[in-house]
Amino acid sequence: MIASDSFWDKAADKYARKSVGDEAAYAKTLERTVQHLSPDQHVLEIGCGTGTTALKLAPHVAHITGIDISERMIEIARNKTSDQGIQNVTFAHSPHDTFIAQQGAQSFDVVMAFNVLHLLDDPAKTVRSLRMLLKSDGLFISKTPCLGEMTKLLRPLVWGMQKLGKAPLVHYINYVTLDDMIRDAGFDIIASGIYPAKTRSRLIIAKRRQA
Repeated sequence: MIASDSFWDKAADKYARKSVGDEAAYAKTLERTVQHLSPDQHVLEIGCGTGTTALKLAPHVAHITGIDISERMIEIARNKTSDQGIQNVTFAHSPHDTFIAQQGAQSFDVVMAFNVLHLLDDPAKTVRSLRMLLKSDGLFISKTPCLGEMTKLLRPLVWGMQKLGKAPLVHYINYVTLDDMIRDAGFDIIASGIYPAKTRSRLIIAKRRQA
């Protein structure tokens, strides 16, 4: 589960008002993602937050389902959907593990997880579970801040913010650990990139390996 729903509920409105930290890196992430999308696909995004990415990608697919543990985040996402008149995106308030358990196998063509794997209690277990939701040729598209690649001076700063309730639980994942996690879950990595470099955020496009 992602930290706690109360943390993200409290952060939701400020998060919604915050501008993208690196517009060029975000645009590149969207561009690389769109290259692997098609109009017939049904897509799941876990940890969708306030829905910005799902709504930007909606024109490129048949339907996107976005889920998040924060009820307030989902409320904001639904309001955006209504305001923008977008018909092919559905947002649901649900912990990812509960949602996965309720879905049938091979329900989606693509599963996306942007800036969320490092926040999960057990990211490796989640990635393995998400594979079961994908069709035989399905794609897992993720971007993860690999904090393990950054200076160790970051850790006491994050620890202090956590003590003040201003940061969630995080994992200090590095590039090798992330790649191995995805491969071990039953995927073949077909493309990758670092966007933005300053946060060591690794974009990975991976294809479900045939059993």
